[in-house]
Amino acid sequence: MHLLISKKIIIYLLLFCFLVSINNISLMNFNFPKINKIEIIGLNLNERKKIESIINDANFKNIFHIDKQYLKKKIDSINIIEHFEIFKNYPSTLKIFIKETKILAQTKKNGSNYFIGSNGKLILNDYSSSSLPFVFGDLNVEEFLNFKNEVDKSNFDFKKIIKLYYFKSKRWDIETSEGYLIKLSRNDVKKDLNLFVRLSNEDKFKNELVIDFRQKDQIILDGK
Repeated sequence: MHLLISKKIIIYLLLFCFLVSINNISLMNFNFPKINKIEIIGLNLNERKKIESIINDANFKNIFHIDKQYLKKKIDSINIIEHFEIFKNYPSTLKIFIKETKILAQTKKNGSNYFIGSNGKLILNDYSSSSLPFVFGDLNVEEFLNFKNEVDKSNFDFKKIIKLYYFKSKRWDIETSEGYLIKLSRNDVKKDLNLFVRLSNEDKFKNELVIDFRQKDQIILDGK
């Protein structure tokens, strides 16, 4: 009796698997309409057109044939994008929700202007922004992000920075909107900036505009 029941279960399972596989093949080959609507939320017009072009160039037969890994690789190549999600709205609409990276600073590389994104990528641009600090020096973006993280952990307001100078010795100088040039030590950015903020609040800097923290356990002041 048990053997008979087991055989029936196996037959039903095999039949079920067969029907599912036939159904999947039918869905893949069924003549669904091509993707006729692409909704991209969270990007400016020019960047949206880039993504639309990527999808159109891929020439997917229908919404069931979309290769999300292919799209992910292509969309990740657009440096302004921090994060995105792809949704299929059947039968023929594709929705892509996008979060743009936060622009932190600007720099110049090989004669071209770039924004520096919080996603660790350089975004080519045709103009400069007076509201963003300009980074000078030959550095990779990761070094800047590490520095930005140290500034954010201190009491210093990053928005006060108008220029940043990076040196091969892995040290930074900061030029502020108040006219200060702060020469930071190599090893403790957070400590230096907290000390600068405290002394500045105590009105310790009268005519001194160059604040030099490079020497251990001392501050060198210069009127510039």
